[in-house]
Amino acid sequence: MRIEVKGRNYPVTEEMRDCVARRFRKVDAQVSEFAELEIELSEARNPAIAEPFQASATLRLKGVTLRSHDASRDMKHAIHLIEEELTRQVKRQNVKKRHRRDARRTVQARRADAGAAPPA
Repeated sequence: MRIEVKGRNYPVTEEMRDCVARRFRKVDAQVSEFAELEIELSEARNPAIAEPFQASATLRLKGVTLRSHDASRDMKHAIHLIEEELTRQVKRQNVKKRHRRDARRTVQARRADAGAAPPA
């Protein structure tokens, strides 16, 4: 999986890139190597905002795009929150794909059995 980390009003350091790479290892293990993950980190500089650090993630897979957005008082916590949400979405997507594949195989097996059965 290719990971791209961007910052808006927030400096993206090597430490932050490493944090993102470590955090998204579980997602990386569940998706194809051709998947693209784009993380955008931003900070709202308005003192009235209680949770100024925001993190957004866009994961592009074959045929589907998954998105997650969250805010927190700490950037690493915001990254943790979007990672949890993306992990759930990827798991749900994989289950859907498996169910579709199994349903297709069942239909094909029924057609093959119906074609092989002697006429009554």
